[in-house]
Amino acid sequence: MCDEELILFEFLEADSEENSMRRRRLDARAQFDPFDLEDNEFIKRYRLSKELVVGLCDEIRPAMKAPRRSTDISVETKVLTALSFYATGSYQRPVGDISAHSMAQQTVSSVIAQVTACIDSVEMRKKYITFPKSNDERNEIRVRFYHKFGIPGVVGCIDCTQIAIVRPNRNEERYFCRKHYHSLNVQLICDADMQIISVDASFGGATHDSFIWNDHPIKQHLENLQESTWLLGDSGYPLRKYLMTPIVNAIPNTPESHYTDMHVRARNVIERTIGLLKARFRCLLVHRVLHYKPRVAASIVNACVILHNICNRANLPAPQLSSREIMEESQMQLGVAFEDQPNTSSNNQALQQGVATRNQLILRLWEARRS
Repeated sequence: MCDEELILFEFLEADSEENSMRRRRLDARAQFDPFDLEDNEFIKRYRLSKELVVGLCDEIRPAMKAPRRSTDISVETKVLTALSFYATGSYQRPVGDISAHSMAQQTVSSVIAQVTACIDSVEMRKKYITFPKSNDERNEIRVRFYHKFGIPGVVGCIDCTQIAIVRPNRNEERYFCRKHYHSLNVQLICDADMQIISVDASFGGATHDSFIWNDHPIKQHLENLQESTWLLGDSGYPLRKYLMTPIVNAIPNTPESHYTDMHVRARNVIERTIGLLKARFRCLLVHRVLHYKPRVAASIVNACVILHNICNRANLPAPQLSSREIMEESQMQLGVAFEDQPNTSSNNQALQQGVATRNQLILRLWEARRS
């Protein structure tokens, strides 16, 4: 056999193997329908219920590339593939090898990107991630916080969490956090029921929490409100009239320690929200690492937040993180105290207004305790 014949033979053999693999994947998808799973098993694999998945498919179908041939991948299979990836955080090949939606790794990567972009659309974000803009909306959240935690005026709890990503090719220093890995520093705000009402995944892991907050439009919105409304934040944030922080090293059995104890209990809802988000969608856990460019990784974060809110509203069960996962996650997160710099008259005035507002709240909580 001459060289040209040998090359042609090898090409035809490779093409035959590729076609054979494609047929096996098509057969695997045809033989097993994930919607035949028991409801609990379906939620365990995909986090959403069957009804919610159908609804999600219908919502994003207009933005998805419609299948033209019988062998094309359906919208439902694409969505389930992406949900499986979000839920497990596993590398793409294991996700693509599941018999329910068996496909090549390159196809899986393309499917995840397509579904993520459709979920993380402007329309979907506006529908499922909503910060209260009207007084009635804010009052509804304030009432829930007060009934649950006894603190008046709270419209949300704020915190940041690190989401690990692979080393980016550009502006690498912006993403290298103090724990010596590359990440996004994602700002989240939640309500009393662990609904996420704001997410900002646009900053790298080297960015301080207070810097992200300082230029955020919600900060400007709260500054302009003429009402007793505030967020609860940890000591990584500046004390302001619209952002209440704890009093570090408060003397026990004093109004200040009573306030701080109540503050810590209420603010813990954002920590539980972050834990629930990452338990549901383990691709966001630090040790899983998103193997995507920062922009795509941020879009995955937004998509997971939208799906979290969908699940939360439906009261769907969520898996628990193991003790080891909780410890690993905690060790890789950052804890930074904010040092206010009253070096300008505006900063000094804002700080003094924050101190005055917090003192009034401390007195109110102390008097309510005594009564």
